[in-house]
Amino acid sequence: MQGRVSECKCDTPNGASAPSEDGQVYKGERTCQAEEQVYRDGHICDEDGLQTMKNTSSSSSPSPTSSSSSTSLESLSHSSDDPPLLPRPFPDEVLEHVLAFVTSHKDRNSVSLVCKAWLKADRWSRKNVFIGNCYSCSPNILTRRFPHVKSLTLKGRPRFSDFNLVPPHWGANIQPWLQELVLKDPYPFLEELRLKRMTITDEGLTLIAHRFPNFRVLVLTFCDGFSTDGLATIVRNCRNLSELDLQECLIDDRGGEWLSSFPETCTTLTSLNITSLSSEVRFADLERLVAKCSQLQKLKLSRNITLDQLRRLLLLRGPSLKELGIGSFIQDVNGAGMDQLENMFARCRNMRALSGFWEVVPLYLPLIYPICHYLRELNLSESPITSSEFMKLISQCHSLQCLLVQDLVEDRGLEAVAETCQDLRELRVIPCDFTDGGRSLVTEKGMVAISRGCKELRIVDGSGV
Repeated sequence: MQGRVSECKCDTPNGASAPSEDGQVYKGERTCQAEEQVYRDGHICDEDGLQTMKNTSSSSSPSPTSSSSSTSLESLSHSSDDPPLLPRPFPDEVLEHVLAFVTSHKDRNSVSLVCKAWLKADRWSRKNVFIGNCYSCSPNILTRRFPHVKSLTLKGRPRFSDFNLVPPHWGANIQPWLQELVLKDPYPFLEELRLKRMTITDEGLTLIAHRFPNFRVLVLTFCDGFSTDGLATIVRNCRNLSELDLQECLIDDRGGEWLSSFPETCTTLTSLNITSLSSEVRFADLERLVAKCSQLQKLKLSRNITLDQLRRLLLLRGPSLKELGIGSFIQDVNGAGMDQLENMFARCRNMRALSGFWEVVPLYLPLIYPICHYLRELNLSESPITSSEFMKLISQCHSLQCLLVQDLVEDRGLEAVAETCQDLRELRVIPCDFTDGGRSLVTEKGMVAISRGCKELRIVDGSGV
């Protein structure tokens, strides 16, 4: 069913003269053009379906006595089967500007299904694309559908691959995607790449470093296939790098010298996560990098960083940090060193997230008590902290909203959480690898206490229960 809006002629009453916007007076009819639209099944067609129509004279000649008003009404008449006439839609530029405020991927997908005009606007205005399964579409579909993407998030292997249930390096290779991206002219403007459970080689990192001059963000989570040589290429050539996040990746660690590849002019770094590195980094290079980057807000360190080195880094950037990942908490520190470290933590009033603690000496845990009140997220999923020490620590965290712990905290640890963390939104209990007979130390009793005490709870992962 097709209908159309043709030219409309608006008359002044009784044929009176009407002043125009430029001040002149015209006798009789004023003609106002209405944009012509073609409707199919209730949707507005895009350029491919748009047809230009012009007014044609009526097949039946009007009677001599018919007025100009009746002629206008006849030109606007349409069949009762036609869809109702709609007002002129927004210009494409306005619609694209409005869609820029729709940031949710699900909402953008829904927007693109409204009509062809909105589908077209979404195509040209979409800057961020999330693909939850890299096998759900081919790379050429991405480049053809969204030519102006600046940020791409890709997920590869399923979660059960974390438990050695698939062969190493099985599937989810980023190379076909990179080859497709570098062949498209608009894609040199790609700025952000986030990969999860995918394989990326040093050749792929080199391709990114040389073909995307404005590249700023590289986030690799549970990824493998690359070495520190590829990272050195990234940091050497991507001079606007603001985020380098290596979370639980399998890296061919060839030494910590790659940190020296950061150019002297690098001051844009806001996030640095090197928790996946197994070898010792050259601390002089790390300290110099942290000192230069005044906008640094997230710093996650490997387990080889000592407490004294942590103190020196906090002295440089502690007050501006919002997220901190601590390595090992076991090195010997004298009384003066402990006082200095506690003072450094006390200065970190913007701290909102704390993680790390692969190894912990209970004597040192009170050092972080001064910042516990500010914390919104506490990640102890790698920390073998016992229930007694955990209860002392959690009693300081009254504003906590997200908590990750091992089941070593036992039921009484969760009961302490229920009493203290009234605003808790997310709780994840991770099974410990060395419990007797694989039996969980957290039972239904602890989870019931959580359900009664944490009224704002939204996410519960009890895989360790």
